[in-house]
Amino acid sequence: MGLQSGRAGCYLHMALSRIFLLVTALVAASGTAVIAAPDIRVVGLFKDRAVVKIDGRQRILRIGETSPEGVRLVSADSESAVLEVDGKEIRGTLDGRVSARNRSPETQSVQIMRNSHGMYTTVGSINGLPVAFLVDTGATQVAMNAAAARRLGIDYRVVGVPAAVTTASKIERAWAVTLDSVKVGNIQLKNVPGIVLEGSQPSKVLLGMSYLGRLEITNDGRLMTLRKKY
Repeated sequence: MGLQSGRAGCYLHMALSRIFLLVTALVAASGTAVIAAPDIRVVGLFKDRAVVKIDGRQRILRIGETSPEGVRLVSADSESAVLEVDGKEIRGTLDGRVSARNRSPETQSVQIMRNSHGMYTTVGSINGLPVAFLVDTGATQVAMNAAAARRLGIDYRVVGVPAAVTTASKIERAWAVTLDSVKVGNIQLKNVPGIVLEGSQPSKVLLGMSYLGRLEITNDGRLMTLRKKY
């Protein structure tokens, strides 16, 4: 009886091992890498750069750079990033977790920390090109200066509608435009109204209410959370 129980236990152990190996193979074939730690999420992809959240901390990595947590960026393009963790290479897609921690799907949300100057700044993209944003709930639209618009390939004099914007010092000549896409983290919105000011202001691209107004915003004074409305 004891020998039969021992054999049954052995067979059960072998069966469970085969199941584990099969699940591992299926996960690898699906393109989702499995690692024990840290918890990693790709939140921004650009040519030769990636924005990665590692255990909740946002890192901007260029190819060859290693984060303080030991995650190295091997390659990156607009589709995916290859990261090296503990000597193993793993591929992550936009907002795809590359951790072994099982969690229910999360709502689309972004957390932005207040910087040392008391401002909320973050990275994102406009029309697929990288942008450093200053979050400004006082701005009615996503606003940028002429140089930023040219860098983003926005021919505002051709596609825009002439307008005027009142700044703190004077009335500025401007053009109203429609941005094909504005993206922060995993929240991408299409056809976002924007404004291009002819001068050098604003010095940073303002993430205004034409984007923020379509989201749920919570702010505890230190951390701002943006959530996509459904």
